[in-house]
Amino acid sequence: MSNADARELEKRIESLAATPSGSPLPEEARSVVRKLLDALEAGTVRAATKDQATGEWRAVSWVKRGILLGFRAGEIVDMSLGDGDADPVFSFFDKDTYPPRRLTRADGIRVVPGGSSIRRGAYLASGVVCMPPMYINVGAHVGAGTMIDSHALVGSCAQVGERVHLSASAQLGGVLEPVNASPVVVEDDVVVGGNCGIYEGTVVRKGAVIGAGVILTRGTPVYDLERETIHRAEAGKSLVIPENAVVVPGARSVKSGWAQSQGISLQTPVIVKYRDEKTDAATALESWLR
Repeated sequence: MSNADARELEKRIESLAATPSGSPLPEEARSVVRKLLDALEAGTVRAATKDQATGEWRAVSWVKRGILLGFRAGEIVDMSLGDGDADPVFSFFDKDTYPPRRLTRADGIRVVPGGSSIRRGAYLASGVVCMPPMYINVGAHVGAGTMIDSHALVGSCAQVGERVHLSASAQLGGVLEPVNASPVVVEDDVVVGGNCGIYEGTVVRKGAVIGAGVILTRGTPVYDLERETIHRAEAGKSLVIPENAVVVPGARSVKSGWAQSQGISLQTPVIVKYRDEKTDAATALESWLR
């Protein structure tokens, strides 16, 4: 999609989104939504972009408005599958504007059988591997060579780079509203361990290793043992995990009142070291997790 086409699509979406709540949408709404979803699947528009000068990720508000418009324009239909004697084997009912995305062999995406689903409006580059069951929601962007492991979730508008390993049961939260809220971002060559949760617009810079069980949110302070500092989400900005950081679950003791007398500790992520060119993900974690 050319810049001119994208600007025209933005203009049409903004106009349609301004239709008062409760009023019927113009007939063109569904075709506009289809055009947006096609562009998202092609990777020619994205729900978030990176400022190359500052490195900051920002939501593309009009794209998110267009996705929300699709829910408003859609109707709930029967999407059930299977050929049972009387009833479908699998019963599904959802907005007709957001069916599962159809793939072809030419897409170069490996989807292993077993209950996975990729929603309409998600981009997956050639070489992505999807292990069952996993789910990728509308507006997500997944780069080449990435693996989405079993029971993993790539939430709405989450941005995942190239050669990322999203391990089993890892969750990347979705962010549709408010439309200016930044989505979760996982940059290139990141390893996200099993049972991790990355939410509320957290940005994980390239090369980082997130150890199994780490939870990251805007309200999560991350203690950096290597640099002797604390990483926090600043006002109006995301929590950012630095490039090549190795993050593991940790705890910090409560130093006051009854909690101290009971020996209570709070869970907190801890950066224990930084990877270099000679340190792969497994080696980076090994000495800390033995």
